[in-house]
Amino acid sequence: MARRSRNTLALAVLGLLMERASHPYEMAQTLKERNKNTSFKVTTGSLYDVVEGLERDGWIRSVETVRDGNRPERTVYECTELGLGEFQKWIDELVRAPVNEYPKFIAAVSYVGVLGPEGAVDALTERAERLVKTIDETDDQVRSLSVPRLFMIEVEYAQAMRRAEVEWLRRTAAEMTAGEITWPKPGEF
Repeated sequence: MARRSRNTLALAVLGLLMERASHPYEMAQTLKERNKNTSFKVTTGSLYDVVEGLERDGWIRSVETVRDGNRPERTVYECTELGLGEFQKWIDELVRAPVNEYPKFIAAVSYVGVLGPEGAVDALTERAERLVKTIDETDDQVRSLSVPRLFMIEVEYAQAMRRAEVEWLRRTAAEMTAGEITWPKPGEF
């Protein structure tokens, strides 16, 4: 069986190479333009490491080296048949099988009581405001792109999750403000 990376940035690289052969710098620019940095942690070093690993494992291969003006030479890669097959299996598995991802927010909110009613309401309200700002900025950015919806579907999902979180944050803050969520007395935690 082919070795499978645990780095989801490999998914982004393989996905981009399904569209067309490209070099890592171009991949990084495309990921940035498409707001994929909200789905994948992209740094120049990590991208080159992922490309190197995918090539080593036979999932991608270099097809040419190009030079544009005074810029350094850039190696262009494409996906191999092995890479396509493994990419399809990996995507299928990740879409079908939910896994616990242990978000930091869930860990923190499980102890929000320590902030007291006013502190908890303030923190939840500020988080909701920050998420609304992110939602608005992301909507503006997505509207400016001219790519098929399918290439941005994870951003659509992330936006839906953000909107649901804002709704929950506002509802929970309102319940706390109304006294519908009570705090234990000191020493009862």
